[in-house]
Amino acid sequence: GLKSDELIDTFQLGFANRTLCKRLSNQTRKSSAALRGRLARLGVFRESGHEHFNGSLVIPIFDEQGHVVEMYGRKVNDRLRKGTPLHLYLPGPHRGIFNHAALKAHKEIILCESLTDALTFWQAGFRNVTSIYGIEGFSVELLEAFKQHGTERVFIAYDRDEGGERAAQVHADKLAARGLSVYRVLFPKGMDANEYALKVTPAEKSLAILLEKAELIAGEDTSLRNASSLRSATADKSDRQAGRAAVAEPPSGRVPAAAPAPDLSTKAPDEASK
Repeated sequence: GLKSDELIDTFQLGFANRTLCKRLSNQTRKSSAALRGRLARLGVFRESGHEHFNGSLVIPIFDEQGHVVEMYGRKVNDRLRKGTPLHLYLPGPHRGIFNHAALKAHKEIILCESLTDALTFWQAGFRNVTSIYGIEGFSVELLEAFKQHGTERVFIAYDRDEGGERAAQVHADKLAARGLSVYRVLFPKGMDANEYALKVTPAEKSLAILLEKAELIAGEDTSLRNASSLRSATADKSDRQAGRAAVAEPPSGRVPAAAPAPDLSTKAPDEASK
């Protein structure tokens, strides 16, 4: 469901399709060998010579200077050999913060469990969104960034499964210890943001409803449920810069009214569709 040209351009999304070696062969032999060596050291090529992210949607993570510091790959085909991971990162500890620009522009931040969920919120107009790297990928770097930019409220939009629930409370306690107010966005049981947005359309309204109904789970209740950061926004294309996510201030007014979303708790799709 991630079909926006603006989304693809802003976050420089790509697809690994086994053509990297061929592209490198277009360089001089010496240049090609040097590039291949650097990519191997970074983990883009495996020791076997195969592309690490082959068959994956690839999302680069940029630092504030626009340099790629991490990469995430999500297999686009779920029919894989047993044991093949759906989610891939570069080797070593996670680095960087997805959509760092959001933390600079907003005091309320939507925090997702996966980058595909964060992209779902962004495409629906909620530009104040970032993500951890899976439930084990909550970093000190992110905590420090919240502190640095004066984040006041965090809306945890993790998967509504056992792992997501457990991680949401653990991470909420860490955030509250830093003085933040933390709210839990409650998807139907077993669902995540991307699945929900595809099931209950239009996504802009369905996600807005859940944000307004989010429950306090740590810290003091200081939520401004109709504040600018919880409204949908349309990014100004002229604000985009290569390698960085643009953040546009949303228009004035309340979150669009909508009928209550239906209860899909008995229709939860397979978690692997994330």
